[in-house]
Amino acid sequence: MEEVDRAAYLAALPPGADIDHRGTPFTTELLDQLLTALREPSTGQAHIGVAMFAWASFSGDAQFDKVSFSGDAWFAQVSFSGDALFSGASFSSDAWFIGASFSADAWFGNVSFSGDTQFAWVSFSGNAHFHGARFELAPRFGPLVCGKRVALDAAVFQQPVTMKIAARQVSCARTRWASAATLHLRYAELDLQDAVCEYPVMVSARPTPFPIHDEAGSWSPESELSDLEAEVGVTSVGGVDAAHLALHDIDLSRCRFAGAVHLDQLKVDGWCTFATTPTNWSRRFPWRWSRRNTLIEEHHWRVRTARHPGRATARGWTSQPRDAPELKPAAVASLYRQLRKSLEDGKNEPDAADFYYGECEMRRHDTGRPWGERALLSAYWALSGYGLRATRALAWLVAAMAATIAVMMLWGLPTDDPKPTTTGRQVTAGQKMVLTTDTPDPVNPTGPLIERVTTERWEKSLRVVINSVVFRSSGQDLTTTGTYTEMISRLAEPVLLGLAVLAVRSRVKR
Repeated sequence: MEEVDRAAYLAALPPGADIDHRGTPFTTELLDQLLTALREPSTGQAHIGVAMFAWASFSGDAQFDKVSFSGDAWFAQVSFSGDALFSGASFSSDAWFIGASFSADAWFGNVSFSGDTQFAWVSFSGNAHFHGARFELAPRFGPLVCGKRVALDAAVFQQPVTMKIAARQVSCARTRWASAATLHLRYAELDLQDAVCEYPVMVSARPTPFPIHDEAGSWSPESELSDLEAEVGVTSVGGVDAAHLALHDIDLSRCRFAGAVHLDQLKVDGWCTFATTPTNWSRRFPWRWSRRNTLIEEHHWRVRTARHPGRATARGWTSQPRDAPELKPAAVASLYRQLRKSLEDGKNEPDAADFYYGECEMRRHDTGRPWGERALLSAYWALSGYGLRATRALAWLVAAMAATIAVMMLWGLPTDDPKPTTTGRQVTAGQKMVLTTDTPDPVNPTGPLIERVTTERWEKSLRVVINSVVFRSSGQDLTTTGTYTEMISRLAEPVLLGLAVLAVRSRVKR
């Protein structure tokens, strides 16, 4: 359009006029001229009726800040080469951004969408900002692909919505879902800090790309995300009422749960994974950590309280970020207890057992608890890993049995099995004879200890110990030392056997 004709066209546009610029190439200057012509004198803000921008292209920054769209707004297949600035704009009717592409950052902060809003098959090369945006009617948000970060902080969704997003990061801090919502994500690290879920909200990882227009064989382009794995992780649920939150196939290894309420009602389903303990060997002692699921809060506590934090992180514990609260063991134990209940309700007994282990660990290290309770927990941990480490309990059982056998061989068995003897007194003819049968006391073995180690004595000792494990008396004559040793063995060794059986059951129970 010639300059004279353009000036005449713009001069004839009243505020609130319907415009049709489908396929028009806009420069920053040309768009400013158009919006200047549509400004309301009273407010100084542009007002557009029906806005037809389908297939238009915007070179440079496109500044639609605080523009009011009173009619339908069509931005289908629009391309923005610079920043797209819609902050503070309002859409009173339908707004369609289907197939739009944003080569730089897009700003939709504090935008009000009152009609049917569609951000579908939209690609963002930069960041997509929807801070404080309000969606009155948006049944679908996406599919959209973002090369960087999608920020929905403090956004409000009034109606049920299905969101499909592939991005490096998705921030939903303080986002409010006033109705049911389903989030299908790819690649993203999701932040749900202080989000409000008034109705059920499900977050799941999408294993395959989103289809374009639901046509089989046509997929959303994800070239800018090809360097990432498609797994989805949640970084925080602090401040969330988890009673309405469900997580499916989510990586929770870096998720902070501190501050959330009703964690016992959180639904964890599918292949959700948690952080694990390091499994390398200790440098000072001949033991290593057994692999178990943990919360990242325990990682933070162990690094923070380690004598050498650098060594702790080198072994595989995760250090605490600066913005994370410093939790005491009692607080971490509470998180474990609530999430254990959630896993038990979901019939996930093995992972619930790991969280029981973590809860007991935090209680054992809680200096605010009575000394006797901590000592009891320490013994429970050392003997069987809180009834969850069968190998440890069996090792103690074997060691106890070996020690009992040794004591029996060396001091518990008499030199010879006492034989009953009958004694009487000679009487005159016609009187009754009285005979007394008695078994003499066992004779303690004497001589060098090495001479007491014989096959016969080992077999007798083994029989005594095996009988004691199942609370049976061996019937073997014993010395005083052997008698008390058998009594202790009949009490301690069955307990160790029971702990081993309990640990095996906790791993195979479903």
